[in-house]
Amino acid sequence: MDLKDLTIEQAHEAMKEGVFTSRELTQAYLDAIAKKNENIFAFIEVFDDALAQADKADEIFKSGKATLLTGIPFGIKDNILIDGKKASAASKILENYTASYDATVIKILKESGAVFLGRTNMDDSAMGSSTQTSYYGITKNPLDESRVPGGSSGGSAAAVAANMSLVALGTETCGSVRQPAAFCGLVGLKPTYGALSRNGLIAMGSSLDQPAPLTKTVRESEIIFQALAKHDPMDATSVPESLRENPIKGIKRIGVPRSFFAKGLDKEVERNFNESVEKLKNAGYEIVDLEMPELEYSRAVYYIIMPAEVSTNLSRVDGIRYGLSLEGKDLLEVYEKSRGQGFGKEVRRRILLGTYILSHGYYDAYYNKALLLRDKITGEIKKAFELVDLIMTPTVPTPAFKIGEKLDDPVAMYLCDIFSAPANLSGIPAVALPSGKTEDGLPLSIQFMAPHFCEDRLFDIGKKFETML
Repeated sequence: MDLKDLTIEQAHEAMKEGVFTSRELTQAYLDAIAKKNENIFAFIEVFDDALAQADKADEIFKSGKATLLTGIPFGIKDNILIDGKKASAASKILENYTASYDATVIKILKESGAVFLGRTNMDDSAMGSSTQTSYYGITKNPLDESRVPGGSSGGSAAAVAANMSLVALGTETCGSVRQPAAFCGLVGLKPTYGALSRNGLIAMGSSLDQPAPLTKTVRESEIIFQALAKHDPMDATSVPESLRENPIKGIKRIGVPRSFFAKGLDKEVERNFNESVEKLKNAGYEIVDLEMPELEYSRAVYYIIMPAEVSTNLSRVDGIRYGLSLEGKDLLEVYEKSRGQGFGKEVRRRILLGTYILSHGYYDAYYNKALLLRDKITGEIKKAFELVDLIMTPTVPTPAFKIGEKLDDPVAMYLCDIFSAPANLSGIPAVALPSGKTEDGLPLSIQFMAPHFCEDRLFDIGKKFETML
């Protein structure tokens, strides 16, 4: 079975016509995992009931009730809850935590008969841009094993890129799916905030997090998005379908905020971006230069709001109710030992920063100002969409970097998020698309952003751009 170019629709038709079964498809991926995972380390755990899940999917096919996702093997990021399975967010402090319920996105996939191969590696508590901070170990980029696969959903990206999973789910707080997609030559969709339920995700930044698919093609991301984009009363941020305005509008004008990325771009990234712009021009799209000065502050705003929310969300992981609990002479020492040894260096850094930001005397100076600037950035983006149908940027400023290269330089690591932050802060959808390769064969990527709940525009431009490569 050739897994390299297999898509969801091809697999569905093959299972429907009896060319192969879901069990046979699942076994092929399990064989690939057995062969490659020890080196790549995309999966923290492979589920022992994957074939039993596939057998259930085969029964659904026999009943004639199969959907496009029936029998499709998924890798699931380790911060998405699956009832009865471990979910540790790749952190020592939750190493042995077992989920007591299904995340809403998992429930929907189960109802469709999807197969969960295992839980994929990630940065500790989803904090990182390289999947190097995982408690369990580093994930390698399958396209160049000396390089990172991106983060924090690096395990999910590596699983798909290495043909160890047909598709995968990750989560997006600030480029945590788009950046791994860019580094691994995949499609990474960041949905509109509120489009997919956050219920059952181990929270990082509650006003930013979204579950998100990693796939090889735009059409596959579209299929997964359409299946999962349902209103969920269990998530207060989930937007009812009746409020999801998506005006039917053709794509004619694409905005490019060049001043936003005038400095700091890798030369090959810049060359590829300009070539991509020319391809779109030749295809009949009008390219509009945009002046968006507020975007410059997106990363700084993100690195104030996100740590503040991290500090709040991770306060529940305290060594008392669940997770690692180390003995101490009093309650404070239990907290100090459990959290000090349970969380990695990067997580502790962000908790401390967030606690400082929210402390008396600094809340107004930092957090409130960041919220005000977030509103200005969102307003600037909305105004831009009065002029254009989409906004286009590079996905990341550089190709995949070497393992260990930026691990001791958090500021350099944070620079990876520069083009991701605007979409997460404003809640708009965005998609990362493969756009070519460097001279050394590393993947390059461009990003399109659309107005709220206009994912259809992203799928439209994405499928058309795929034909231009």
